[in-house]
Amino acid sequence: MPIYKFKAIDKDGNEFEDTKEFGDKAALYSYLHKIEGKMVEVNEVKKNNKPAFNFSFSRVKQQEKIAFARNLAVMIDAGLPISRALSILEKQSHRKKMKEVLQGLIASINSGQALSESIRFYKNIFPEIFVAMVKAGEESGTLSKSLKNIADQLEKAYVLAKKVKGAMIYPAIIVSLMVVIGFLMMTFMVPQLTATFQGLGVALPLVTRILIGISNFFVDYLVLILIVFALIIVGSIGFARSARGKRIIDFVVLRIPVISSIIKEVNSARTARTLSSLSASGVDIVVAVQVTKDVLQNTYYKAVLEKMSTSIEKGDTMSSIFAEAKNLYPIFVSEMTAVGEETGQMSAMLDNIANFYENEVSEKTKNLSTIIEPFLMVLIGITVGFFAIAMLAPTYALVDVIGT
Repeated sequence: MPIYKFKAIDKDGNEFEDTKEFGDKAALYSYLHKIEGKMVEVNEVKKNNKPAFNFSFSRVKQQEKIAFARNLAVMIDAGLPISRALSILEKQSHRKKMKEVLQGLIASINSGQALSESIRFYKNIFPEIFVAMVKAGEESGTLSKSLKNIADQLEKAYVLAKKVKGAMIYPAIIVSLMVVIGFLMMTFMVPQLTATFQGLGVALPLVTRILIGISNFFVDYLVLILIVFALIIVGSIGFARSARGKRIIDFVVLRIPVISSIIKEVNSARTARTLSSLSASGVDIVVAVQVTKDVLQNTYYKAVLEKMSTSIEKGDTMSSIFAEAKNLYPIFVSEMTAVGEETGQMSAMLDNIANFYENEVSEKTKNLSTIIEPFLMVLIGITVGFFAIAMLAPTYALVDVIGT
């Protein structure tokens, strides 16, 4: 199991450091919750007892994880032992990577490890929510139900992400094609026309001279431009992965018209869906909030859930934290959460919130292409118009010269 070195504050307000072995971060946070401690900093320093078939560079598709959880739940409901069920899934799997994962799980289970302990070794494949819900299912004796909840959670998250990505494909393709076509015209077509214009012996209009100047720069410094472009891409990726870069990007996307509302609804749906699934599986609320924080990508939403985890330990309610973060979470989230707290139906209320915002995102992503299309058409029109004027203006100048 992983060994964590962590710094925390105990219930008396004293800071202390310790190094302990836990199944995962969820188990560590659960331990601190029991001793009424507060996490300050944590780092994983070592792993032990990896199963025989573990590997580092594997990637299992989301659909495979969904099928794995759903099929395993069905077989456990049918009374099959976990090792036997995994063996059947391993034989049915046609993808090499998934077969290796299943072989590793079988080896770990046969050595006496629980399923939650076994899948924890594959952190690059199974997210924290998967581990936490399986562990809760094992402890409560409702493993098959937890696996069904996991499958539903992963499937709905997958569908939501697919809709958002699908809505962005059309504008991304159009913009990419414009860039490629513009680059090809500047480096191949415009230089040929330049020679023709120079042979006409007429004064070229300003817009044509600008276009020719840009084209000459592309041709003369093509290698340098490609190198700079590659460096910009590499630098942008590095910047986007840095803590400061992520925060700046998250700040910007939350203020882009149209996009910002979709981002807020996606994060609201993801927060509610994850908390609902974990709560329904019997995961402790503080651990559920910490796991949900790890599921979210936006740093501002992570900060809200980090604050929520601390506040809940102090006795505050989830709804009060959602209400304070009304610039990120719509009022509907805090109001529905408050109803769930008052009625004791928190999981159901969170599920309703998730369903509502998933439907909202679905509708908005359907219309996103329609909203963006006019802006793309205007951009294409301006670009084509610039090229047309720059290319045709010398012809009209030549006609004027001949006419005089």
